[in-house]
Amino acid sequence: MKVLLSAYACEPESGSEPGVGWNWARGMARVHQLWVITCTGNRQRIEAQLAKEPLPSVSWVYFDLPKWLRFWSGGWLGAQVYHYLWQAGAFFVCLKLNRQIHFDLVHHVTYVCYWRASYLPLISAPFVWGPVGGGESAPIGFRSAVSLKGRIYEALRDCARWVGEHDPFVRFTARNAAFALATTDETAKRMRALGCTTVSVLSQVALAAEEIQHLATIQPRHSTPFRVLSVGRLLHWKGFDLGLKAFAQLHRQFPSSEYWLVGEGPERRRLDRLARTLQLGSKVTFWGHLPRTAVLKMLGQCDVLLHPSLHDSGGYVCAEAMAAGRPVVCLELGGPALQVTHETGIKVPAISPDQAIRDLASAMHALAADPELRRRLGDAARQRVAKNFNSEGTIDFMMRIYDIVTKRERRTSYSYSDPPRS
Repeated sequence: MKVLLSAYACEPESGSEPGVGWNWARGMARVHQLWVITCTGNRQRIEAQLAKEPLPSVSWVYFDLPKWLRFWSGGWLGAQVYHYLWQAGAFFVCLKLNRQIHFDLVHHVTYVCYWRASYLPLISAPFVWGPVGGGESAPIGFRSAVSLKGRIYEALRDCARWVGEHDPFVRFTARNAAFALATTDETAKRMRALGCTTVSVLSQVALAAEEIQHLATIQPRHSTPFRVLSVGRLLHWKGFDLGLKAFAQLHRQFPSSEYWLVGEGPERRRLDRLARTLQLGSKVTFWGHLPRTAVLKMLGQCDVLLHPSLHDSGGYVCAEAMAAGRPVVCLELGGPALQVTHETGIKVPAISPDQAIRDLASAMHALAADPELRRRLGDAARQRVAKNFNSEGTIDFMMRIYDIVTKRERRTSYSYSDPPRS
C-alpha cells in the first residue's frame, strides 16, 4: 500500500518519542511504500543514518513553519502551540501530496498525545491514529510532594488537556479515526469519550531485533556494590525524588549499594540538594545527559532499573532494561505498569508518597538480598520483551490493522496480547 506517515518526532538511534517515530517508519518500510512527513530539524540525523542504512521504499517530506512562527517555540507551552500549528501546516503539504500519490491510508504516529489534533482525517483515505498517550495523571496525593514548579506544571497540563478534549478539531480527529491506538487503558478510556469507535491498547515502545539481540548479550551481574540505575529527563513527574528517598532507606539496610541517575533537566539542583540532605554523598552519582549507546552499556554495570515515574505513557528505558535482563522496579502507573509484570519486575502501588517510598525501598532490598531472584526476573523480562515488545511483532499487528481498515471491516477492539486474526 501507499501509506502516509505523520511523525513530527522522528530520529534514528534515539529513545523516547523520536525513537518511536523512526522505528515505525523503519518497520513499515519493509512492507509498504511510505511517505513520512517530519520536522526539518530531524533531517540531518535521518540522512546520516540513511547513508548507512538506506530505506528505498521511504520518501521523506521535511516541513517546518516559517521562521516568524518558530522563535517562540521553546518551553513546554510554546512547544504545544507550535506542534498544533505544525499539524495544521503539514496538512496542506499532505493534501497537495495526496493529489499526486492517492494514498491508501494515512497514519499519525508522533507526537504521542491524544489531546492534540491531527488534520489528516480530512484527506480522502482511511485514518489510523496512534498509538497516542497522555491520559495518565500524577495521583492527586503525590502533587503536594513535588516542587512549586511541578505543581504549576501539573495544573497547566490538566488545563491543556481539558482544552484539548473540548477542541472541536481533536473531537473531529477522534470521530474520524478508522482505528485508534492508545498506549494505556487510561488514555483509551478518554479517547472513547471523545468519540473513537474502535480503540485498542498498544504500547508505542518496540525494540528492533538487533537491539534485542545486542542487549541479550549483557550478562547478569554478581559483583558489589549493588547498583541501582534511573534514566530520564530530570523532571518532577519522573519521580526521581521518590527514587532518592527510597534509595536512602535501602542504603541504611544495605550499605553496599549505589544509585546512578542519568539525565539532565530542571530538577537537577533540587535533586542534588535532596541527595545532600539525605547524606548519601558518593553513593549517588549524577551522570548528566549521555548518548543512548552509553546508557545501554551502563545497563550492564547496574543490577536494577528504578523507574518511579508518576505519569509516563511509554517508558522506553524499561523495555531496554528488561531486554538486558535487568528487573524493573516501578510504580503501578501508566505505560511501565503495562510492560512490567510480577514475573519480570516489581510494581509498587501509588497510594501516597510515604507508602510508595517504603515499598520502592522494600522492593530494591528484596532484589539486593537475593541474586537468584534478580536472575529469575531478568530472564523472564528478556523473554517478555522478545515476545511482546519487538518491532517485528508490532509491525505484524499493524499490518492486520491496516488490512482491517482498508477492507472496511467492522471489528471489536483488540489488545496487543491478543492481536486480530486474519
